[in-house]
Amino acid sequence: MKKTCLSAPYQTSRSYSPAVITEGGRTIWLSGHIAPQDEDGKSLAGDFDGQVRCVFRKLGATLEEAGAALSDIVTMTVFITDPRLNTRFVELRGEFFPGGNYPASTLVTVAALNRPEMMVEVNAVAVC
Repeated sequence: MKKTCLSAPYQTSRSYSPAVITEGGRTIWLSGHIAPQDEDGKSLAGDFDGQVRCVFRKLGATLEEAGAALSDIVTMTVFITDPRLNTRFVELRGEFFPGGNYPASTLVTVAALNRPEMMVEVNAVAVC
């Protein structure tokens, strides 16, 4: 599968691409991933960084099970409950997409998620 991530200064500084072009490949549609607890069952309530990192680990595990990787994500929709954390989310996301090959992305602030302790939810589409 051929994948091209377009870039522009603003989008690169925010860890996303304005567009991703794919040719061929298999599409994987990922449901919203959440992390009110880590993989060991420890509560992440109030820990935004912990929830974001855990969500990306869970996305990676789901993709691995499907024969793909985080680097195959071409677009994501991110829901956060506190707009003051949008820049922090962007910084954390950058850790998971080295080399500037960022997916296209939409970041939405919502009043609440499905459970009160949840601060972030990410759904995505991967092509590999």
